[in-house]
Amino acid sequence: MSYIGRFAPSPSGPLHFGSLITALGSYLQAKAQNGKWLVRIEDIDPPRECPDAPALILKTLEAFGLYWDEDVLYQSACSARYLETLHFLLSKQLAYYCDCSRQRISTLLQGQYDNFCRTRHLQPTNKPLAIRLKQTYPVYQFSDQIQGQQQIDRRNAEEDFIIHRKDNLFAYNLVVVLDDHAQGVTEIVRGADLLSITGKQISLYHLLNWQVPNYCHLPLALDQHGNKLSKQNHATPLSLSNVKSLTIKALTFLGQKIPTDWLDASQDQLINWAVMHWNIASIPKTNRQYKIDSV
Repeated sequence: MSYIGRFAPSPSGPLHFGSLITALGSYLQAKAQNGKWLVRIEDIDPPRECPDAPALILKTLEAFGLYWDEDVLYQSACSARYLETLHFLLSKQLAYYCDCSRQRISTLLQGQYDNFCRTRHLQPTNKPLAIRLKQTYPVYQFSDQIQGQQQIDRRNAEEDFIIHRKDNLFAYNLVVVLDDHAQGVTEIVRGADLLSITGKQISLYHLLNWQVPNYCHLPLALDQHGNKLSKQNHATPLSLSNVKSLTIKALTFLGQKIPTDWLDASQDQLINWAVMHWNIASIPKTNRQYKIDSV
């Protein structure tokens, strides 16, 4: 199977340095293997989204010389496909309705759901209900190409997780699997903040009898408080006035070689050089602080 990778930002704001690390890392990993690199806009949470963010994200990627190979997929256009899977899982009793509150779940050990509603056989009413996947293929460990072997706590692995929220929105753990499969993604390169839910996603692949992609979780860039650079933490948006300098900083963060004459190169030449010299084995495992004012 030929390599297909992807970058899948949420349109909750402009890209920042942490986003650049993921975009650049996933692009270089795909192109170094002569593969395709796709872009997917994960617009499934309207209350958190900015109307102009998708266009700005795509403009920023183009400015950095990160060009996608197929039409951009917008999750907001895929509701019918998601609903079809939800109906299938419910009809096969592989998922069920749940009315448990966050307050109740917060009182449980480690805040992990105890599968309380699995045997209650709730039916849709006017009351908001979530839908949970009945965990039949728990994943206790998996291998990550960057972070190595990952062990998953038994309670976490066996938890029935939400695939459709009480507010009638699709859950990330459902749609990310459905879309990666639909787009033929063979390897997922993303931030290490998603390591903790990867086992749940792999379990859904097993349940649907789909090929599980490879996983590569990149280290996170942290702010001065030790928090992940993110839109929610008001990370500084990428400036398009110093694209080459930011690219060099991202390559350095990823442990990659830097061309000595990068100042004389165009952005496209810099990206092509980075593809030729890409070495995933050089990527550090640990998250590191990155000074926002240096961006």
